[in-house]
Amino acid sequence: MSGKVFLDAARGLPTPWTPIWLNRQAGRYMPEYHQVKGKTPSLEFFKDPERAARATLDAQRILGVDAAILFADLLPVLEPMGLHLDYLAGEGPVFSNAIRTPLDVQNLRVVRALEGTPYIAETVRNVNAELPKNVALIGFAGAPFTLASYAIEGKGSRNYVHVKKFMYQAEDAWHLLCDKLVQQVGDYLALQISAGVEAVQLFDTWVGNLSVFDFNRYVRPSLEKLFAHLRAVAPNVPIIYFGTGNHHLLEGVAALKPDVIAFDWRTPLGETWSRLGVKAVQGNLDPIVLCATREVISEQAGVVLKEAGGRPGHIFNLGHGIIPETPVDNVRHLVEYVQRTTGR
Repeated sequence: MSGKVFLDAARGLPTPWTPIWLNRQAGRYMPEYHQVKGKTPSLEFFKDPERAARATLDAQRILGVDAAILFADLLPVLEPMGLHLDYLAGEGPVFSNAIRTPLDVQNLRVVRALEGTPYIAETVRNVNAELPKNVALIGFAGAPFTLASYAIEGKGSRNYVHVKKFMYQAEDAWHLLCDKLVQQVGDYLALQISAGVEAVQLFDTWVGNLSVFDFNRYVRPSLEKLFAHLRAVAPNVPIIYFGTGNHHLLEGVAALKPDVIAFDWRTPLGETWSRLGVKAVQGNLDPIVLCATREVISEQAGVVLKEAGGRPGHIFNLGHGIIPETPVDNVRHLVEYVQRTTGR
């Protein structure tokens, strides 16, 4: 037993209550976030170890959750590779030199994290200097497929036309791109671990738009390599894998043996957990429930807890991230409800 309920649950061990933390628990819905960010441009904010640590710590303190997750973004890890990233008002992240040809992939660099993203280690150390000792710190990164998709599309997408065309028509270049991302992300997470994070979450936000065949052919090999790298670097650090719209892919995900599989809100938690036979799961309240009344929040959270059935290895979370319109008091109510109901 670690003394931290989140870490014990991530290892499938019994815990005195069900641990809870929330995707995007530090974010635009929280006034303190805006006070810390001010008018700082988003990219500069993500790279500022003092402000990023403050956003991480504020969210944990205000909500009373059992784990903090490093405040960062998925995409700055691609900058050292040669991709030009900006965050545009009303549009979000944009790469001005999106990958469109095999030569673009050849030209990408793999840069050690200590050189390309040194700020992330300083952020981790800043957080751990103030984080309560019974609260775990989670690091994170984008999974190779989702990062490759952003790099090829150049921005958010609805139909993923560019990434799928590239994947289908330039398969060798696709796998080279994924191999480079495995190296880049693997070293980025290893730096977070060496600086003091105690678990890591891989976000594969776009993977659910793939068929089972395409997942196995184009995505699974890179995940196998990344998991193997992380196991070699830090065998005792739990790995959480989170995708959205990927219920049909979960058997393939389970075969990769992550420590924790995070479910989106469309996945039946109890039935799927039993079917997959995994030791720990995370989720999976619909984040929009947090925009309803407290009575509805309690009812819906109770449904999730009933699905989990008190089994060791359940980490309560949302099935995606908190949206900006969410009232902070509703989020606090959810945290208090889960902790109180399960024995804290």
